[in-house]
Amino acid sequence: MSSPATISAIYRYPVKGLSPQALPSTVLSAGATLPADRMYAVENGRSRFDAAAPSYLPKQNFLMLMRNERLAALRTDFDETTHTLRIVWERREAARGDLRTAEGRAAIEAFLAEYCADELRGPPKVLHAAGHSFSDVAAKVVSIINLASVAAVEDAVGHPVHPLRFRGNLYVSGWPAWHEFMLVGRALAVGSARLKIVKRIGRCAATNVDPDTGIRDLEIPATLLQTFDHADCGVYAEVVAAGSIATGDAVKEIE
Repeated sequence: MSSPATISAIYRYPVKGLSPQALPSTVLSAGATLPADRMYAVENGRSRFDAAAPSYLPKQNFLMLMRNERLAALRTDFDETTHTLRIVWERREAARGDLRTAEGRAAIEAFLAEYCADELRGPPKVLHAAGHSFSDVAAKVVSIINLASVAAVEDAVGHPVHPLRFRGNLYVSGWPAWHEFMLVGRALAVGSARLKIVKRIGRCAATNVDPDTGIRDLEIPATLLQTFDHADCGVYAEVVAAGSIATGDAVKEIE
């Protein structure tokens, strides 16, 4: 069955917990996340992460919005070619560094040590391992957010809800609200790639944080439970066939 749905926006999050980066297009690889999505994370306390044998760790090991909402007030830009991260705070550049170098990581860590001083359990440390993604789940997935479902949440909350509260990779328009849940176990054609929907996304307190201000101003998971009898919004998909995708591409149900 074909769907009239399309990709409205594509985002990645090069550093876990920091601001998203919009992409007009990208290339998906089978069994992988979006390129550079959650490529880096910032350790908060000793995580025992081993870059030589990277494995999934719960998000509580890192700086992240669920507990460190002040991160949302930062604006970041990541250059995939040079791995340079630039942090802007209060309309000025606060830090810049090549995350592949000890000097560059130290510049970012020094800023975050001061900015998040009262929320740290130890010195912040920028983490990375080749091919590893610091996702909230162990599997390498792409997150898909249905904009009609976000609109339904907005109606339930009675307040504007920025779609980026849900920190998705692909934002889809054209589906009815909650239609994405009907697609678990099914495949999609997105651009020239193929994805399989594998799981609904349960929501945590990170969605309560306004992505523009860093203020914890809404109760999204509680509202979902009270209004819809679940705390989910969006789905995870695995890339089963590589291909290119771009904003405006059709999203078609193929099985």
